[in-house]
Amino acid sequence: MDPNPTTASYVKNLIGRSEDESSTSMHELELLFPPDKRICFGTAGLRAAMKPGPLGMNDLVVVQAAQGIARYCLQQRQHSTGTKPKAVIGYDHRVNPNLNVSSLSFAILTALVFEEAGIEPILLDGFSCTPLVPFVLKQTEAIIGIMVTASHNPKQDDGYKVYASDGCQIRAPMDAEISTEIMKNLQPWKDYASILKGRQEKYQKDPCIGLSSPVKTKEMVDAYFKAMRSHGLITDQASQSQEAQSIPPPSFAYTAMHGVGSPFATRVFQEFGLPPFQSIPAQKDPDFSFPTVPFPNPEEKGALDIAKAFATENNCDVVLANDPDADRLAVAEKCRSSGEWTVFSGDQIGTMLGHWIWNQIGKDCGKPVSMCGSTVSSKMLAEIARVEGFYFEDTLTGFKWIGSRATELTAGKYRNLFAYEEAIGFCCGDIIFDKDGISAMAVFSEMALWVYRQGSTLRQHMQSLYDKYGEFVSYNGYYYLEDSNVVHRIMDRIQCNGKYDLDLSPYQVEAVRDLGEPGYDSTTADKKPRLPTSQSAPMMSFTFSNGCVAQFRASGTEPKFKFYIEMKGRPGQSRDVVAQELDVMAPLILEKLLEPEKNGLSLPATSK
Repeated sequence: MDPNPTTASYVKNLIGRSEDESSTSMHELELLFPPDKRICFGTAGLRAAMKPGPLGMNDLVVVQAAQGIARYCLQQRQHSTGTKPKAVIGYDHRVNPNLNVSSLSFAILTALVFEEAGIEPILLDGFSCTPLVPFVLKQTEAIIGIMVTASHNPKQDDGYKVYASDGCQIRAPMDAEISTEIMKNLQPWKDYASILKGRQEKYQKDPCIGLSSPVKTKEMVDAYFKAMRSHGLITDQASQSQEAQSIPPPSFAYTAMHGVGSPFATRVFQEFGLPPFQSIPAQKDPDFSFPTVPFPNPEEKGALDIAKAFATENNCDVVLANDPDADRLAVAEKCRSSGEWTVFSGDQIGTMLGHWIWNQIGKDCGKPVSMCGSTVSSKMLAEIARVEGFYFEDTLTGFKWIGSRATELTAGKYRNLFAYEEAIGFCCGDIIFDKDGISAMAVFSEMALWVYRQGSTLRQHMQSLYDKYGEFVSYNGYYYLEDSNVVHRIMDRIQCNGKYDLDLSPYQVEAVRDLGEPGYDSTTADKKPRLPTSQSAPMMSFTFSNGCVAQFRASGTEPKFKFYIEMKGRPGQSRDVVAQELDVMAPLILEKLLEPEKNGLSLPATSK
């Protein structure tokens, strides 16, 4: 069944060696092929280590997934007529050379499966940044999009991200319906190994073995960048004259974090007319081994150290960082006088971007403006919306929910101009409704030029927003779980049989929202929450009379119980005062609500 001779041979050799009692091969086989278990297909698609067997990312698992997705797509179109359906496929640079599997091999097999199913595959030529896939999907009116990437996961992983026809990541119940079709189509439809061998002999100099079109890919890339101007994101700040109060404009350093972002970042700076950035040499080119960062996530502690050192040495004021598939953005700024670095949080970047886009585009766009953010993100942008007069709505966590709601708002009376999540994911404008680190870095850089022209730094600009709209101080983190079942025990205790009346004195609870089943919201007339509820992924929120909001949820991918606590200060109230109050309040409510020691919850070492 396995179309990959390397992984097939690896498993065959394991089987042969397993007869030797002194060999560990039998144990490895049991780990690779546990009974009645396989990689789970969910709203995030697939993501796992590249390895043989049903729990790994490998050629056979990808063929099975692609066959199930193709069958699902055709079922959705069974009463449709007209043009041949299309599927967009992009891939990043991840490789496991020992097993001869890669994002490219997974993308090629996906294209072959779709072709066999009667769906025209649009395989993007060369490494793609993730935002390009939903853009091309909408441009070509494709029915499905696949991006083969593990984003910022460790080097051994790969993934399979799936977009629906609306250009947003798939949501329930699509994931369950696709999963059902995958299980019905585990047997490969064709001898894909022979097909691959034949095409490789025919197209020896083409990595995509004749399945992609460099010309059409270039046209789509060009259209992606042109859309940024036509949608109003480019404001030509670099061509504006300096003012009397201006300080010298910032210089930028950029890291692609060993990913695919560098050529797209270079191009977007050119399209925006921005001065060229200096690229961090050690992290510029795609490198599947991620030699300088074991966890290539710009949010990880220490991930920006090399970039900051390079920027200091080369007199750069601002560091811009994409994650490896370039759909996220991190930003840091160096103080010119002290040399001190400020690494902005996702909430701070999102607040600055949302405020900037409102002032540059929103005020005069001719339509009511909306913006979206995940419910665990800061409430500051919602406060700006309240003061300035545009509509803001929070959503469930994850861009599948953020993007789909932005799409719905745009289909109604609004123009949704910005959406974000605190995990450094930003969607600037209405070109696509998924996070896009490429457009976000250019929009942010234009804003930085404007800020410096006003005589301020980015840190000072952020403080000016706090001064105007109030300080918003966060106390976010997570506990490790020893037992995943404890999540429901904690939630059941907080619910108090539907009373939600735990003693949290001396603090007064104003509102409670429970997104578990059956759901509860004390602020609605019928006491039912507006956001979707979930038995498997409950989320609890408490709003206090002093302006604090505390939210709790279990991670969907890791053994973690996450908390997001934010205190809102009054305009003019110092940040230190707000932070001091939060530093007292947060540990108390964590102890009273979660009972960490009793429930086997432990903080990470860096938080203790």
